[in-house]
Amino acid sequence: AKMDNRFATALVIACVLSLISTIYMAASIGTDFWYEYHTLSPAENVSEAGRSIWEEFVSEEADEKTYTDALFRYNGTVGLWRRCITVPKNSHWYSPPEMDMTTNCISFSLSDQFMEKYVEPGNHNSGTDLNRTYLWRLQFLLPFVSLGLMCFGALIGLCACACRSLYPAIATGVLHFLAGLCTLGLVGCYVAGIELLHKKLPLPDDVRGEFGWSFCLACVSAPLQFMAAALFIWAARTNRKEFTLLKAYRVA
Repeated sequence: AKMDNRFATALVIACVLSLISTIYMAASIGTDFWYEYHTLSPAENVSEAGRSIWEEFVSEEADEKTYTDALFRYNGTVGLWRRCITVPKNSHWYSPPEMDMTTNCISFSLSDQFMEKYVEPGNHNSGTDLNRTYLWRLQFLLPFVSLGLMCFGALIGLCACACRSLYPAIATGVLHFLAGLCTLGLVGCYVAGIELLHKKLPLPDDVRGEFGWSFCLACVSAPLQFMAAALFIWAARTNRKEFTLLKAYRVA
C-alpha cells in the first residue's frame, strides 16, 4: 500500500500542476496584457491629428506602423489576439484633467496573424522581414499546440485511469514535456518579436514599455508543465520497475 500511495500522491500533484498550467495558458491566450505601453506625459488635448490616429487604429487597413504609433501614444496594451488603446470618452476630444477614459480594443484577424511583416514597418516596398514574419506566426500557433498537447495528455491519463494502469502516464508525461517546450518557444518568440519591432520603431522618450501579466502567466505555465511531465514519467517508470521486480520475486 505504501508503494501505491507514493505514486498516487505524485500523480495527484502532477494532475493539479497540469490543471493550473492549462488555466494559466488559456488565460494568457485570452487576455490583452502581453505587452503594455505607459505614456508618461499627461494626455494632451486630443487634436484632429489624434482623432485621425484613432480612426486609423480601428480601421481594417491599419498597418503595423499606424497601430504601433497609436499604442505608444495612448497607453496601449497588446495581446496575442487584440490590441487596445485608452482614449477620452467624450466625443469633443478636449480634455479637462479628470476626464473619463475608455479602452477600445481591435482584434487581429486571421489574415493579420499570417500577414507578412515588412523590413520597414508600414512600408510595403521595403521587402519582407522573414524573422519577424515567422516569429509572429509561431507566437500565434504555439499556444494552441501547447494546449492541444495538454488536452491530449489528459485524455490518455483518463484512459490510464479507466484501464487501471500507470504505464500510459509515460505518454501523458511526454506530451506535457512537449507542451512545455511549445510554451517556452512561445515566450521566446514573443520576446524576440517585440525586441525586433522596437529596433525598427524605437519607443518615444516619454513612453515606457514592459511585459504584462498575460505574458507572465505564460512564463509560469512552462515550468509547471515540465514539473507535471517529470512527475508523470517518474511515477509510471518507477511503478513499472517495482512491478517487474515484484513479479520476478514471486516467480523466484
